[in-house]
Amino acid sequence: MNTSKLIALDADGVLLDYNLAYAGAWERAFGQRPALRNPQAYWAVERWGVPVLQGEALQRFRSSFDAQFWSTVPAIAGAVRACEKLVAAGYELVCVSALKPEFAQARQANLKALGFPIEKVMATSSEAANGRSPKAHALAQLRPVAFVDDFLPYFQGVPAQIHSALVLREPEGSPNHGAGLDAVHSSHSHLAQFADWWLAR
Repeated sequence: MNTSKLIALDADGVLLDYNLAYAGAWERAFGQRPALRNPQAYWAVERWGVPVLQGEALQRFRSSFDAQFWSTVPAIAGAVRACEKLVAAGYELVCVSALKPEFAQARQANLKALGFPIEKVMATSSEAANGRSPKAHALAQLRPVAFVDDFLPYFQGVPAQIHSALVLREPEGSPNHGAGLDAVHSSHSHLAQFADWWLAR
């Protein structure tokens, strides 16, 4: 039995609202905030009324995903309180994020500014290797009691003794379906629901 008091949490989609921040990045790059097209879309590019970019315009947009962007992503409603509840119950929290390592400090500053009781950010690759989650190695080292993410492929290869909790957010275009669900121990609509369920077990 895993008796760890450490819980690993994904950032974008669990702690932080990347999809909302995406609209801000677009506005920074092009001077106009995009209109909301589909609030039920999982992917930001499908949620907002934006065109497919190529060439110089694409490079311009990508350049706005800098340290300023990664240090100013807003919190998902209820996420800070959920973390506070877990910490009050004796758990330590770590953020395991598929983020370029050079932005880990910006992500840490972002979480701190928002009031999250999280002292450590581990940045991993975003690319799977041999069908294994890019987060699996970090999680095997950390050995948390639970890992919460909103992207089903990131549970592939995670040690079975770690409780895998999937956040099932916006359904349209979501990758969170199929055979991979068999490896998930629980699913929740958001982190606040996971925290209440976990503490009530």
